[in-house]
Amino acid sequence: MTIWYLTDLVGISVFAISGALSALSKKMYHDLIGVFFIGFLTAIGGGTVRDVIMNAHPIAWIRDPNYLIVIISSVIIAVFCRKWWLGALKRPLLIFDTIGVGIYTILGMQKALTAGVNDWAAILLGVISALFGGVIRDTMVNDLPIIFDRQLYVTPCLTGAILYQLGRSLDINSTLNLLLSAGVITLFRLLAIRNNWSLPRIQN
Repeated sequence: MTIWYLTDLVGISVFAISGALSALSKKMYHDLIGVFFIGFLTAIGGGTVRDVIMNAHPIAWIRDPNYLIVIISSVIIAVFCRKWWLGALKRPLLIFDTIGVGIYTILGMQKALTAGVNDWAAILLGVISALFGGVIRDTMVNDLPIIFDRQLYVTPCLTGAILYQLGRSLDINSTLNLLLSAGVITLFRLLAIRNNWSLPRIQN
């Protein structure tokens, strides 16, 4: 069981919790199947889009039952701990989403690089892996996807992705490079949320 595989499962879990919490924040307490599917689609959405673009088959969650086990377990945890998470943690959805984005940007890049794509395409596929699950989640709960809001969302992903490529060129240990790059994305995104950073608005 490699560090990449474990990281993949952690990312899947975090995104599943993010999706379930998003559904629960919309008071979907009486539609647990709906909560599960939103958590499921949030967890596998970005990775599935990436694999379809790369024509990588079979897609990971179809081949490996551990993905579904992790998703189901994570949704159950989100449901049973919802009062604590939604009460004790400040903006828990954004926290889980941010952690998932950090992990999945780098993980998606590494999967793309392993498949033999060029470095720039790998950066874009890493961003797609990180963001599309959240787009699906927000659309399903009738929210404006965060990627289309003024919040810095894509910028932290691109920053971490470029840092990861730089680390590879400098032959930094792959595990250390993963942790540093994903950490930079997560920290950058959290600081952007805390300080309300945004890119300049395009003027009419």
